[in-house]
Amino acid sequence: MSVYDKILRYLEGAPDDVSNLATQVGIDASTAEAAIAALGHAHQLEGDTVKAAAAATGLPAVTVQKIVDAIGGEGSLMEFANIVDRDG
Repeated sequence: MSVYDKILRYLEGAPDDVSNLATQVGIDASTAEAAIAALGHAHQLEGDTVKAAAAATGLPAVTVQKIVDAIGGEGSLMEFANIVDRDG
């Protein structure tokens, strides 16, 4: 189980793991992991989180926004970023 799977299980309303999230959004699991990592990093920066994560991963912004929506929106994204920051 990846660290991202553990975090997704922690976020209420989010898919249980990266594989389910990837299926829900229509991408493969490794791409979903890259997008989650990019979102966690981009959320801590100035500017638009979705656009920054899309630029970092090469995914369309609409796909990255679907990931944000699937994990519970901006509030969950902030919680996710805090976990990533705390746990490395």
